[in-house]
Amino acid sequence: MSEVSVGAYVFEVAMAGPSDGVPVVALHGFPQTNASWRSVTPGLVAAGCRVIAPNQRGYSPGARPLGVEHYRIEQLTGDILGLLDALDLPSAHLVGHDWGAVVAWHLAAEHPDRVRTLTAASVPHSAAFNWAIREDPDQQERSQYFGLLREPEKAERVLVENDAQRLRAMFGAESLDDEYVRHLTVPGALTAASSWYAAMTREFANLPPVTVPTTYVWSNGDTAIGRAGAERCGEFVDAPYRFVELDGISHWIPEEAPGELTAEIVARIDSV
Repeated sequence: MSEVSVGAYVFEVAMAGPSDGVPVVALHGFPQTNASWRSVTPGLVAAGCRVIAPNQRGYSPGARPLGVEHYRIEQLTGDILGLLDALDLPSAHLVGHDWGAVVAWHLAAEHPDRVRTLTAASVPHSAAFNWAIREDPDQQERSQYFGLLREPEKAERVLVENDAQRLRAMFGAESLDDEYVRHLTVPGALTAASSWYAAMTREFANLPPVTVPTTYVWSNGDTAIGRAGAERCGEFVDAPYRFVELDGISHWIPEEAPGELTAEIVARIDSV
């Protein structure tokens, strides 16, 4: 694991592949870490990529400020822009899952000059997802857990009790590896991670369309993301777009379907 300084913060970054390989930045979601990309990375490296997977703000111990105001989306995307700058990368292919997908959508929409292609897993474009939360009863039910996570200190207190029993139950004991639990049960870590939810605003719904070639991978076994927002996603991409539906896979696509996801990432990279 390398350490990369971005402004006042130090980020843990897993890097793999040749230094002159095609740069791919992979962004993890909640409640995971960059370890979620371990099964995807070998296939990308075999395809000639240099994989750069940071532990994002709140997940890297050296980038864990206290206070919801430090976790606004413009700060999260700013971290990735700073990472690109620190690594002397004018642009990169971008991959994201869950909250990492949210950051990736915003970065691609607002800074298309820094993003060559986008492959997003699970969470659709923010305008599509916010529409679903507002209009679709199914998605409203699926997103009820947001309420707890928008109270970071309460979330940390409640979710880490009894060896993180509720955290495991919320996200599936089999998929939520002990490594992630250990990472988040460090005092302050879950409060920081939950602050991403607390910092969400209605402005997410106003994100402009993405204008870089994009693939969106959704799984019909996902308990967190329903079909309505997933199918609406393409309305917010003004570029070559591919929607991939995986059958029977849960929310944890990078770990449960690494081969399929890797193939889609490589195909999207090769399309440009």
